[in-house]
Amino acid sequence: MVIPNLLLIAGTGNKSGKTSMACRLIGQFRLLNIVSVKITPHFHETTPGLILISEKHGYSVYEETNPDSSKDTSRMLKAGASQVFFAKVTDSSLLEAFKEIMKQIPLNTPIICESPALRNYIDPGLFIIMMSDDKFKQKDISHLLRLPHVKSELDFLDKTDTLPVSFSNGKWHYLKKGF
Repeated sequence: MVIPNLLLIAGTGNKSGKTSMACRLIGQFRLLNIVSVKITPHFHETTPGLILISEKHGYSVYEETNPDSSKDTSRMLKAGASQVFFAKVTDSSLLEAFKEIMKQIPLNTPIICESPALRNYIDPGLFIIMMSDDKFKQKDISHLLRLPHVKSELDFLDKTDTLPVSFSNGKWHYLKKGF
């Protein structure tokens, strides 16, 4: 499934900068009414501000309404996303949960999503992989590294005011080499 208005972010490990990259992009494109999505396989306790949108066997989808916590979804809302969705999923229900989220989003709206596993099903307009040197918390995403992507690192976000990304004609674009 090809979704050109989707920018997908993955990472090689915990704390690699996935949410920081998402927040920077949301802030940079705030005027486009970005919708942000975070999908996780971790079924931890929900927190105040999450409103249940849909729940079926294998997934729960929420809308984040609280911009004032330290949760990733709150950070995305605070960065300027017009809406933020959060999904807890099993591997087998990931695509179904994402389709449920897509029903909530107006057609052709720019979307920024943090979910490495979604890349197994979706061909996004742009796929960014945040690289981490922390060998202790590495995730095996070697199969994703073989797909078209742009690499970045957390410290790059501190070195530039404007990220080399654009959104035009309903599609995310990478503007130059050497992210």
